[in-house]
Amino acid sequence: MAMRRERSILMDKSEAFTGRILKMHKYLLQEKGEKVCSSQVVRSGTSIGANISESRNAQSTADFIHKLSIALKEADETLYWLKSLHNGGYLNEKEFISIYNDADELVKMLVSTIKTLKKKAGIL
Repeated sequence: MAMRRERSILMDKSEAFTGRILKMHKYLLQEKGEKVCSSQVVRSGTSIGANISESRNAQSTADFIHKLSIALKEADETLYWLKSLHNGGYLNEKEFISIYNDADELVKMLVSTIKTLKKKAGIL
């Protein structure tokens, strides 16, 4: 199965999100001295785009769906860590809402893409 190699909105948004996560991680370490949750969120937050990128080399539709499903799980985990950082007082309301909305948008895009692929493959 030949996967599409062209750029996608999902890829572009995940790459931009990775940049935001890395900047936030640096800020949390240097300005807030927070290491535990920021390490978790940088791991899950950067994994979203890495799995989306990896999906472009999938060997089948099922493999493509699987890789995007891993990206979705990482995005959900990222939402959890962002909420934890906000609840712990490390992200103010404005910072939290901005980056949380970006992560939530990725979740919605991934869910929609996965559902569409499953319908086309007759899995749903």
